[in-house]
Amino acid sequence: MASTTKKVKKSVDAVDEEPEALEAVDTCQNEIDALNEQASEEILKVEQKYNELRKPYYRKRNEFIKRIPAFWMTAILNHPQISSILEEEEEDCLQFLEKLEVEEFEDIKSGYRILFYFEENPFFENQILTKEFKLGSHGDSPSSSSTAIKWKPERDLTKVLPKKMGNNRRKRNLENRTFFDWFTDNNDPINDDIAELIKDDLWPNPLQYYLVPDIEVEPEDDEEGEGGEEFGEEGDEEEVDEVEDEEEKAS
Repeated sequence: MASTTKKVKKSVDAVDEEPEALEAVDTCQNEIDALNEQASEEILKVEQKYNELRKPYYRKRNEFIKRIPAFWMTAILNHPQISSILEEEEEDCLQFLEKLEVEEFEDIKSGYRILFYFEENPFFENQILTKEFKLGSHGDSPSSSSTAIKWKPERDLTKVLPKKMGNNRRKRNLENRTFFDWFTDNNDPINDDIAELIKDDLWPNPLQYYLVPDIEVEPEDDEEGEGGEEFGEEGDEEEVDEVEDEEEKAS
């Protein structure tokens, strides 16, 4: 049964005062909105300030990361969402990823770029691959662009992988994309989950993903434990049999 809107009975005085009260509420709301806008501007200034203060620490961190073999590839592989779009051949390619950086535009709100620095590798000629996002803060439509990858002969993973995968695809999420599908796709910059994960999760603290323990080791430990328990049970049964034999001989 459809509900009906109940009409509130108003006194004559309330009806007379309502327009004035509504105007006062509207004035207060405009003042609140103005404060919220001012707060947003102040917060943005603080973010810009600390974004600059963080830059030398990011540079220092990357210098130390260079001394750790396969750091970025390991961090990406240990990230549950980003790793879900990686194929084995792409993992081989990311072995040559020596540095990753995220650069926000100076005003922060208008966009950012993600830079992948590669050593010389058998897949492509580029040393730097960049994916850039313009968020349309100045009235323009949001857009993204990416470096044209100069693939070496027969190594174009955006063409090789679709032929190989067929029914033998690994776990697939995020609309069945692979890593280089994501990198070269600029059709929907607003809903780019992978870019946001790299910018807001992986880049601020990659160490947490590099240090993720290998969870595949745990089942092996459990199996060893189960085997140990079985061995212990067999040993207990043998001891009971020996005791019973001794009692029979004594009687």
